[in-house]
Amino acid sequence: MVAELVHSTERIIHSTFPDVDIPEISLPEFVLAQAAERGDKAALIEGATGRTLTYADLVAMVRRAAAGLAAHGMAKGDVLGVYSPNVPEYAVAFHATASLGGISTTVNPLYTSRELAQQLNDAKANYLLTVPMFMSNALEAARQVPTLREILVFGEAEGATPFASLLEHGDQPPKVTIDPRTDLVALPYSSGTTGLPKGVMLTHHNLVAELCMADGRPDLVFPGEHDTLLAFLPYFHIYGIMMFLSFGLRHGATIVNMPRFDLEQYLEHIQRYGVTYLHLVPPIVIALSKHPIVDKYDLSTAKWALSAAAPLGGPAAEAFTNRLGTQLVQAYGMTEVSGATHVGSCLPGQLKPTSGGRLLPNAECLVVDPATGQAVDREQQGEIWVRGPLVMQGYLGRPEATAATIDAEGWLHTGDVGYVDADGDVFIVDRVKELIKYKGLQVAPAELEAILLGHPAVADAAVIPSPDEEAGEVPKAFVVLKTPTAPEEIMNFVAAKVAPHKKIRLLETIDVIPKSATGKILRRVLIEQEREKVRS
Repeated sequence: MVAELVHSTERIIHSTFPDVDIPEISLPEFVLAQAAERGDKAALIEGATGRTLTYADLVAMVRRAAAGLAAHGMAKGDVLGVYSPNVPEYAVAFHATASLGGISTTVNPLYTSRELAQQLNDAKANYLLTVPMFMSNALEAARQVPTLREILVFGEAEGATPFASLLEHGDQPPKVTIDPRTDLVALPYSSGTTGLPKGVMLTHHNLVAELCMADGRPDLVFPGEHDTLLAFLPYFHIYGIMMFLSFGLRHGATIVNMPRFDLEQYLEHIQRYGVTYLHLVPPIVIALSKHPIVDKYDLSTAKWALSAAAPLGGPAAEAFTNRLGTQLVQAYGMTEVSGATHVGSCLPGQLKPTSGGRLLPNAECLVVDPATGQAVDREQQGEIWVRGPLVMQGYLGRPEATAATIDAEGWLHTGDVGYVDADGDVFIVDRVKELIKYKGLQVAPAELEAILLGHPAVADAAVIPSPDEEAGEVPKAFVVLKTPTAPEEIMNFVAAKVAPHKKIRLLETIDVIPKSATGKILRRVLIEQEREKVRS
């Protein structure tokens, strides 16, 4: 059926812009190509203190950190786990590792030691880089990871090597031959369309392709060397990896770091640093459009905003622009495609703030009826499939999950339901996949269900997304109890084992979890019931 579908070329959607050349080059070489000549221009600023790394500092520190990592035994193919909030040196560590042919597996800094150990073991991490305040979790996780050789730390902490000490080994790192098409550079984790988090294998070529393809859209307004960006979006997420650690630095922007989001501090930083381009997710768009504190700050320098990670509705987008005077576009993508496949046009008369945007050059798109497997015409809904050089190599150690996501013709099945209009703009309306998107962060129902079943009072459990105005969706659990137990006790049991965005926010007891004849949880039944409750 796939072969028939692909040969129906009239239904394959292409970019209206010509394909671009993608150089065979490593990511650090591409991103930092012009960094040295920018000299004293600020590259990365620690927002709270104003501490600054210039572009000259960045280039020098990447070289010295690479030399130091090599002196500590890092070789091509080794994996560095980065368990840290956004700090300026995060970019140094990421690109230094990449220049050695190493792989950064970026970890959510809110992960518990259990979650951290799971990712480090799955990635077979050799080094772990963290911050002093996370050392307790880092040490606990390290004891469970046999492949780990050394813990590094930004700053100083007992049991770890100071990252600064890596800079004392000179500035001549070993020369490493990197094959951009096959050598991995990043291993972020994603739940994909279903199931537990999996390592997404992204090569140098994948990420360089994303950058080149975005540059191939002359109708876009993207940050350049005269722009200042505010990075509250975490560097562990593909959004942060691409927009700040890669795109922003490639184009010479100044990037102000925030280790965590706080609305008042965020607004203060926009005003203080004259932030010109906002990178957002829907909950922050909503906060900026509604919260009264926004009126206390001058945000007039922010001319453009890009929202991604989850769909944004029309009323929220309109309220945002009306209040701030900032033009907003959306991008559509996922970790598995190195960031975005679609970005909204910025041309006057073509702005569609509710759409996920139009295809980048070099990429293709199909809209497929999930029931029949047949491609559909424009304006008709179906699952979004994409293909192109930014599609991941697969899930680490998960050939079956890879095959279920990328078919034999190279189409990546996104799990998102939407349609493409006559102009080529994609609109996302639902999900085939069962992921929960809490403030743009993925939550896998299966992971929470496994934890719930570990509670002695829980006989069976199912977790679904429940609509929420602020967060987009929140995890809601349905449980069958063995013995009467307060919902708060069960929710606290889960909360102690997961990062905050994975907490169960709602819990309902029921007599039986709906399942298919083969025992598969029928989450769709529960989701429809939940939507009906919300509508009524």
